[in-house]
Amino acid sequence: MVDYLFPKKSHRPPVERGDILVFKLPSDTSIVYVKRVVGMPGDTIEMRDGVLHINGNPVKRERLDDFIEQTSSKAMRRVPRFRETLPNGATYDTLDLTPDSQLDNTREYNVPDGHYFVLGDHRDHSIDSRVRTRVGYVPASNVVGIAIGVYYSGETRSLTWRTLKPAGRVH
Repeated sequence: MVDYLFPKKSHRPPVERGDILVFKLPSDTSIVYVKRVVGMPGDTIEMRDGVLHINGNPVKRERLDDFIEQTSSKAMRRVPRFRETLPNGATYDTLDLTPDSQLDNTREYNVPDGHYFVLGDHRDHSIDSRVRTRVGYVPASNVVGIAIGVYYSGETRSLTWRTLKPAGRVH
C-alpha cells in the first residue's frame, strides 16, 4: 500500500510533542522522513525496557488489543499494541513486535536547542532519533511541516482521507 501524507506548511510550524513531523533527514537532506515528535529542545529522552522516558519520567503506556499485521509472505501475525500518553496529553498507538529488541534500552539522549527527538510508532521497525548515525536529533531548520492527513491508494485502489491529529491537539 502506498501512503501519501499532507503536511501543514508554514515558515515556523509550532511543533509540539505528539505531532507527526515531516522533515529532511539530517544525514541526507534529499530524503524526507516522517516520525512522531516525543522530545523537545532541552529534554532528556531514554528507552527502558521498551518504555519511553521523558526527563526521567516514564510515559504512560497502556496495553491494547493486538494489532493484526500481514507479513510480506501474506501470513498474519499478532503484534502487541500500546497506547502512549505524552506529558502534554497527546495520545497515539505504538507497536512492539519484539520484547527486548535492540532499541528497547538506550542511553539517555539530551535534545539540543533548536532540535527535536522523533520516534516511529512501530518501534521495532523504525530508524529514528535513537539511531544517531542515520537520523539523530532533527534540526528545526529541517522541518518541512506537520502531517495533518493521509491519503491512501492501496491494492484495492480505494482512496481514503484520514485526519492525523493527536488527542488534545487542535490544528
